[in-house]
Amino acid sequence: MKVTVLGAGAYGCALAKILSENKNEVYVWTPFEKEVKELTETKSSPKLPNVKIQDDIKITTDLKKALDKANLIVEAIPTAFLSSSIQKVKKYYQNTPICIATKGIEQDTNLFVYDVVKNILNTDKIAVISGPSFAIDIAHNYPVGLTLACQDKETIDLTFEALSNDHFKLRKSHDIIGTELCGSVKNIIAIASGILSGMKMPESTSAMLITESLHDIRALIKGLGGDGNTVLSYAGFGDLLLTSTSTKSRNYSFGYLIGSKASKEEIDNYIKNTTIEGLYTLKSISELVKNKDVDMPIIKLMEQIIYEHKSPEELINFLIQKP
Repeated sequence: MKVTVLGAGAYGCALAKILSENKNEVYVWTPFEKEVKELTETKSSPKLPNVKIQDDIKITTDLKKALDKANLIVEAIPTAFLSSSIQKVKKYYQNTPICIATKGIEQDTNLFVYDVVKNILNTDKIAVISGPSFAIDIAHNYPVGLTLACQDKETIDLTFEALSNDHFKLRKSHDIIGTELCGSVKNIIAIASGILSGMKMPESTSAMLITESLHDIRALIKGLGGDGNTVLSYAGFGDLLLTSTSTKSRNYSFGYLIGSKASKEEIDNYIKNTTIEGLYTLKSISELVKNKDVDMPIIKLMEQIIYEHKSPEELINFLIQKP
């Protein structure tokens, strides 16, 4: 089948590699001519060291050509550029099934990625994949497992067929709300985990944070109408564990700077030069929690630590005193 990947970042290129290995005809779209030239000429991405991009993957800025007769669209565009990119897709869109690989919430609207895509393209043929998977690990064919959430049978079956193989495992779910929520909130918890590590707290304290967070995320999922059991899936516990314990995680690394009391200049430079998903998600999740009248105190505390310069030590007090 023909599969078009929107976005030529690390995750988009890693998924394109999997799709190509699974004998699909793969197009990768990016709006940047410079990116097309670099990826085409070098057959590699600077974001994926020591990974070869297969010769049969076609990389283009021609969106019409990329979408023409596509059987599946895989969306891997950063949340900040999602709406503008999907508006471009709308011009050529023909109700093709879509798999969303982007995590997060749009800042201005507080909408999850699923809702942004659905509202613009007016379709229910949308699946969401989420789970513990760094792009570099996918690209090197290490075994990874993700949740595949969808309520449309054609779309979930098509996505499963296109992506799953003997090292890329997909576990099906119908809970889109819980899957997207887990993929967003875990970035905030990862910052908190990094703060604890920066304060030289042991793994026992990090495990305490993760355990308490699982309870709160479960309650939040149920409060927003999702399935609380999703917290135990690849999208839930799996992704939370990976992001909250790995130094590869930008969210964890950002939190570490705060916890270790790095200079304001060092922290500002990191924010300037790094995409920190949890930092952008924090305000949106905070608004969402308020609007839905759901209680998740750690969100408020993380806002106070990051934006109001409350002492990171308050995180330890919070964990001990939390009911």
